[in-house]
Amino acid sequence: MVQFSNVPVVGRNGYIEVNTAFQDDISPLKVDLIYGTFRLEDGSNYLLPVVKRAENMVVNDTLNHGYLSPTGIEGFTKSASRLLLGDIDQQWKDGKVFGVQSIGGAGALKIGAEFLSRYMNCTTVCYPDPSWELHGTLFSFSGFRNEIQYRYMNKETIDIDFEGLCEDISNASVDSVIILHVCGHNPTGLDLTKEQWKTIAEIMKERKLIPFFDIAYQGMASGDIEEDTWPVRYFHSEGFEFLCAQSFSKMFTLYNERVGNLTIVQKSGHNINSLKVHFERIVRSLYSNPPNHGASTVFKILSNPELYDEWLSSSKAMAVQMIELRKAFRKALEEEDALRKWNHITDQKGMFILLLLTDSQVEYLRHFHHIYMIKSGRINVTGLNFTNISYVAKAINDTLRKNI
Repeated sequence: MVQFSNVPVVGRNGYIEVNTAFQDDISPLKVDLIYGTFRLEDGSNYLLPVVKRAENMVVNDTLNHGYLSPTGIEGFTKSASRLLLGDIDQQWKDGKVFGVQSIGGAGALKIGAEFLSRYMNCTTVCYPDPSWELHGTLFSFSGFRNEIQYRYMNKETIDIDFEGLCEDISNASVDSVIILHVCGHNPTGLDLTKEQWKTIAEIMKERKLIPFFDIAYQGMASGDIEEDTWPVRYFHSEGFEFLCAQSFSKMFTLYNERVGNLTIVQKSGHNINSLKVHFERIVRSLYSNPPNHGASTVFKILSNPELYDEWLSSSKAMAVQMIELRKAFRKALEEEDALRKWNHITDQKGMFILLLLTDSQVEYLRHFHHIYMIKSGRINVTGLNFTNISYVAKAINDTLRKNI
């Protein structure tokens, strides 16, 4: 079984090596001739080349101090990893847990896929059927030769096909990477129970499989951020080495800021510096270094108790509203007598409902009722409100009765 400790040891070079040495130098005499910054009259820095600005322009030192490290703002990555795993201070210090700032959750998945392919020689990835549409693409574009979808949802019962899931994972080859949705499964909204997670952990341990968690909706499935991350914390307590892609697009409504984090958990931290170099090289080859503003915003909220509590309260309120919207939507469909059973709407969690409509039914809803959804029939719960739910339910009932 491959482990992070098997990754070849390397050292930094070029810009990264010099800049790291500069940042670590505590001498008050140190001079930065690597990137270079002009010190403005208000004490803030501005990256070269200097441009002429209006006299009353406010310069924010947080945004204009120069390039970030390829792995990003350490305060942000540590705060993000702590949100995922709980108290990690000692493990962070020991190098057993660390993070890489990424461009959204997709960026975290891409960085992890590149690392597993290039430096751990992984060739097989397994992800749910159905799953987020980019899972296969991201890994195939990163050199994975084998893509396998394990059974996840039984379309007849609209429930998890747990027996099929376990059978498929049990047949995965050693060192296969297993993509696991932590909570608010996309697109089905069907989440595993704690007992089911324990069974999966046993299979993965026995088969020597590599967990790669994907969590984009922490706190938005149950309304409790710790409850929603229970699977990751359980695997952590069981001694697994794993990666976890975190997205802050939904949790902090920062879609266009592209804020993500890749948390890496390993058994031993003795090779932490070498591992960071590998990740730095991947980031440099993809987009050089991450943006500042969004991650700085998340870091400020997560590190400020007052702001954190306010965010926590808002996040819970959003989750509660989605639960109420699910109840109202199910009730509206049942009152319309819309041909099917709709209990799965309230059984599911998170942002998505999979209606299991045909392509032609989706097209009919678009052209005759002006209701838009992707072809799989997946809808975003937040597109519903207590004003339009009745209209949507009537339209779905009409569509189903057309037998198209």
